[in-house]
This record gives sequence, C-alpha cells and structure tokens, in this order.
Amino acid sequence: MNDSDLRANQTSAYPVRHYVLVVLVVVYTFNFIDRQILSILMESIKLELGLSDQALGFLVGFAFAAFYAVFGIPIALWADRGNRRNIISLALALWSVMTALSGLAQNFTHLALARIGVGIGEAGCSPPAHSLISDYYPPEQRATALGIYSIGIPLGIMFGLFVGGWINEAYGWRYAFFVVGVPGLLLAALVRFTLREPQRGLSENRSVENTAPAFTETIKFLLRRPAFLHIAAGGALAAFVGYGVVSWFPTFLIRSHAMKTTEIGLWFGLIMGIPGGAGIFLGGYLADKFGAADPRWYLWTAAAASILALPFGLITYILSNPYWALAVFSIPILLSNFWQATVFAQTQSLVRLRMRGVASAILLFVINIIGLGAGPWAIGILSDALRPHYGADSLRWSLMIFGSLGLWVAYHFFAGGKCLAADLARAENSS
Repeated sequence: MNDSDLRANQTSAYPVRHYVLVVLVVVYTFNFIDRQILSILMESIKLELGLSDQALGFLVGFAFAAFYAVFGIPIALWADRGNRRNIISLALALWSVMTALSGLAQNFTHLALARIGVGIGEAGCSPPAHSLISDYYPPEQRATALGIYSIGIPLGIMFGLFVGGWINEAYGWRYAFFVVGVPGLLLAALVRFTLREPQRGLSENRSVENTAPAFTETIKFLLRRPAFLHIAAGGALAAFVGYGVVSWFPTFLIRSHAMKTTEIGLWFGLIMGIPGGAGIFLGGYLADKFGAADPRWYLWTAAAASILALPFGLITYILSNPYWALAVFSIPILLSNFWQATVFAQTQSLVRLRMRGVASAILLFVINIIGLGAGPWAIGILSDALRPHYGADSLRWSLMIFGSLGLWVAYHFFAGGKCLAADLARAENSS
C-alpha cells in the first residue's frame, strides 16, 4: 500500500476510532468484572468450601494468571496475523461462559478449573486490543488512548465490587458469578458485528511487513531494548503490589474492621472506580504531555507517582477507623495507576508493526505471572504464616509489608526513562 492510500484510510478512520475505543473500554470493563469479582466473594467462598488463605490466593492469582499469561502468547501471534476484532469477540464469549460456570463449583478443584477457563478467555483481550488502538491512534496520542482503554480496569473492579457485594449479601456468592457472566455473550456479538478491523500502520502512515516476525525474533528484539526490560520489571512489581492489595483489601476490611460486603462493595468500589480511573487516565495524559517535550517523562511520571503513593499506602493499614482508612487509600489508588497506560503505549512504540500483539502479550506475561500470579498468593501465604502471632490482623501486616515495594517500582521506571529516547529511535531497526 502506498502513502496516499494510507493517508486516505487514516482520514476515513477518524469517525469510527472513538466508537471502537468506547466499545473496547466496555469489553475491558467486563474483563475486570469477571476477573476481580472473586475478591469480594472470597470470605463467603472460604466459609462454604473450607479453604485456606493460601488456597484463596492461588485461586484469585496463579490459577488465573498462569493460563492467562501462557495462552496470551499464541493468541497474540494469531492477532499479529489474523483478524483482531474476531479474536476479541471469541475470547469475550469464552471468559463469560467460564465466569458463569464458576457459580456451579462444589469444591476447590471445580473453582480452579473455572478460573483457568476465565484466564484462557481473557488472554485474548488486551494484546489484540492494544494493537487495534495503536493502529487507530498515532504515537503522540497513544498513551492517552490506552489510558482511556485501561479505565476498564477500575470500572470493572468497581462494578464487580458493587454487584458482587450486593448479590452476595442478598442471594449468595454463586448468583454473583451468573449475573456478571451472562451479559458478556451479548457484548461479544456487538464486537463481532459492529467493530471495523483497521489497516495495520494506519495511524503512522507506515507500510506493514508482508509477514509477521517469528516469536523468537520479537523476543530478541525486545531483549536488546533496555527501556523495555525496565518497563517489564517496573510493571511486574507494580502489578505484584497492586493486584495483591486489590484482591485482599476487601477481606482485610472484613477481618480487621468487621465491614459487610455490601458496604465494602459500595465504598471500595467507588474508590477503585473514581480515583482509580482518574489515575489511569491522568497517568496517560501526563505521560503524553511531558513526554512530548522530553521522552524520559513517558516513564518518569510513573516513577514519581509510585514514590508519592508509598506513605499513604502504609498509613492506610495503621488507621483504626475503616472510613478514614478508605479515604486515605484513595490517594495511593490514584497514584499507583499512573504506570498502566504509558507502559503499554511505549511498548507498542518500541516495536515494529507486526510485533505489536506479541510484544503486548510478552509484557502481559511478565506482569501477570509476577503480579497477578504471585502477588495475591504471596500475600495469602504470609498472612497464614503471621496468623499465630497476629490473629485476624495477620492480613493487615502482610498487606503492609508487600505494599512497601513502591521504591523498587520507581527505580525501574526511572532507569527505563533514561534509555527510552534511544530505544524509540531504534524502533524501525530490525537488528
């Protein structure tokens, strides 16, 4: 395709790209509703099925994350070669069915198998979605666009907490899975029949390679980019803390502050949805604003936010009043979400066009194995270990200890920012 054809296609994409972005935000919202609803249901599931904190941490973390991360690679290879819209639609249908089936679980094994199914389905969401958005939005708007897409994370957690908390109190945890799972099938049909698959390279007037690079070629390409290595390390550590805390915070409020799930669903849901969503959008917007003048600030914004969030996170666990704890916690929730949009945006900008889906999947693999897989599990293990000394407050101390990793996160984003400009300039280099 020549340059005039690319420019014509780019112009025709303007009226539809905002619709595509809105639909993908809704898809990602359902992604996180179905992923995170388990967090507010854990205490009820624990009581009915007789599970330990370690087992619950495994269910909310590794049982999902391992399959999510592993299956993300072949699905991303497919996305770099095939129709990304159709992949998202099929994946959405699969994870919605598996979420609904979670409500039928009779033991740990049943629930683990359902969570594995949810993980496999959700692996087909973000890599093709990141690639689609990158073809609709140019590099100077990409962090903002991916920030808007990533608002699906706090919205999904918020609605999952709202719905899960209310239905759990009124009808039990099993009905909560049914209610959030079934509507995803209708959304899958909307994606399939209303979204348009764009020309690759559309937003940058770039011609796409005829064939997609091999997986190993993409790996070697990324390993030669120091900025990506720091992005992956910083994102993984941020996710380790973030997923762990978000998964266990409702249980902490139940055990240490005797709050009910309806109350937690309302207040914690609002915090995750409003400050959390504002943090993701603001992080992407500020990264684009400051990064346009100095590329180092694409990642330094996340480093600064991580440092500022640390003391407020620690204070949260010391407070004896649950409402003050929730109010203070809104600050680290806002700041700790700054990294999400710019990390994925810079990864998309660092690679060639047909590497984008795989590059996103590789980043998600690292983030989810270390973050979502190990974070909730590690907090659960430490909570069990501390229980003989601290009783019901063991979870409070476990969350506080793991929440102190913010400085390590900031180091990687700072170091990644220092080498980002040079690596962006080499993005077209195939060596």
